[in-house]
This record gives sequence, structure tokens and C-alpha cells, in this order.
Amino acid sequence: MRRWIGRLGARRLCGRRGEGARPSSRLAVMARPSSRLAVMARPSSWFAAAARPRRLVASALVLLSALLLLAVPRPVRAFGEEGAWNPRPLLTGNARWEGVRATAPARWSFELERRTSAPARRNPTTVRADDPALLAEPFALWGGEGDIPPLTEREVFGLRRFLALGGVLLVDDFAPGSGAFGRAARRELARVLPEGSPIPIGTENVVFRSFYLLPRAVGRVEGPPKLSAIVRGGMPQVIFSDHDLAGALARSEGGGPSVEVTPGGETQRERAFRLAVNIAMYVLCSNYKDDQVHAPFLMRRRAVDDTRPRTAPARP
Repeated sequence: MRRWIGRLGARRLCGRRGEGARPSSRLAVMARPSSRLAVMARPSSWFAAAARPRRLVASALVLLSALLLLAVPRPVRAFGEEGAWNPRPLLTGNARWEGVRATAPARWSFELERRTSAPARRNPTTVRADDPALLAEPFALWGGEGDIPPLTEREVFGLRRFLALGGVLLVDDFAPGSGAFGRAARRELARVLPEGSPIPIGTENVVFRSFYLLPRAVGRVEGPPKLSAIVRGGMPQVIFSDHDLAGALARSEGGGPSVEVTPGGETQRERAFRLAVNIAMYVLCSNYKDDQVHAPFLMRRRAVDDTRPRTAPARP
């Protein structure tokens, strides 16, 4: 009976049939090399076989976790830090962005968000032509109303690199009656892009069709019906406006217009807003004028836009 009990104890403790001499007591069983302590102490084939399934399970869990992380949707950023429209005023020399048109970029962002699905920065900041930050966004607004000093070599290099990377520059003459700024900007941009010359662009160009279908260009003043542009690769990259677009966009602290629009009044201002929206959509979406998939969406947005109130926030 004792031998049977000892043999049974050995089987229970070791999980296997007894080997060699039969133990006569529980102490003898625990002292034998075949006991559980001996099995755990040595790298036996049983231990290795038991560890393999655990490693496989752990590897499978790691792989599953990686797949789940890849499946989690993450925000996509297209332009700049947040992928939002940022109408940054461009500064050269000792110029500052101030005066009645200082609110124009914020108003531009407000109108774009109100009329389209594009996100925009409500408080755009200025950028200098020789600042590496110029390369962080795809658009800059270079405006003025008088002659400007020649660009420095660093400013020429910065603008050339900005345009080489696909940036779009809008040159807006605030005083098109004299045309001093427009002439000076063309002179300096000839140093930046010596191989490019401005050409007229009208309703056949994507800028006039990117969101609204526009019959002509307008701003604070009616100006010429067409814009001018330096076209590279078939796409306008430097756009010249002799219409004071920023003047039409500018708003006072109370939310009303800062500058009078002539000769068409508020109807002309609305058309200037639409031109500004078209320029923004052209920069953000490039050339999709022939993609009819967008047509129903654009038509719905325009229909909704006609029913929205025209009041602007006190401080855009």
C-alpha cells in the first residue's frame, strides 16, 4: 500500500510516470531528480515546449495592437501646421502691416469659412521674405501703395525658394490709380523669376472658376477686368491685382467696412469677396475645375450661402 501511495504521489507531483527506482515516501519523491523542483530548475524540453505557445500568443497580441493603432483615424494635415487657409501678409525691407487694411487677412479667413468647408486661421500673422517660416505655408499676400526699396539678396533668395516649392504670391496694389507699388513689385519679382513675365488671365483661367464663376476681377476699385499672373507649369504662381482687394476686405472695429468701394458699392464688395474666396480655393485645391464630381457639392454650398446672413463679427 505504501509503495502504491508513493508511486501515486510521484505522479501527481511530477506530472509524469515514475522513472527509475520507486520512492518509498513523499520525502524521497521530492528529493528525486524527477521531482517538480528538479524539473523547474533545469532547462528541460518540457519547459521549452510550454514557453513556445506563450511567446506565440505575446507576438500575436503585439501584432494585433499594431494593426489596431493603424486603424485608428488620425487628422491629415495638408498645408502648414494645421492645413488651414492662412492669408499671411508678406513684409519686405522696413515695411509694417498696419493701417485700415490690417484686418483684411482675418476678414478673408472669415469669408472663406462662412462660404466653404475649408478651415482658415482667424488671426493670420505676418511673414518676412527672408524668414524661413515663409516656406511653411503655400500663400502670401504682398501689398502696398507706393514705391519700395530693392529687395535684399536674402529676400530674393527667400522668395525664389518659396515659389520654387510651389508657393502662390498675390501682389495687391492698394493705390492702383498711381500704380507705383505694382510697378515696383514687378521690377523686383523680375529679379526673383527672371525667366517669367506677367500675362493677362481672365475667365478662362481656374482662378475665376475655382468656386464662384466670376465674369471679371474687382476689388475696392473696379480696375481692369483681368488679373495678371506669372504662369509656371500652366498654373498662375504670382498673381497681380490692380484692384486693391485688401481694401474691399478690410473691416473696422465695429464690423463695418473700413474703406469705401467704388463705383459699385456693396455689390462690388461682394464680388471682391468672391474673388478672394476663389483665390483661396485655388491655392488650397489647385486645379480641379474640370472635375465634375465637385459640381453638385459646390452648387449646394452656393445655394446655402445665398440664405446666410451677411453680417460680420465685430472683430473678425
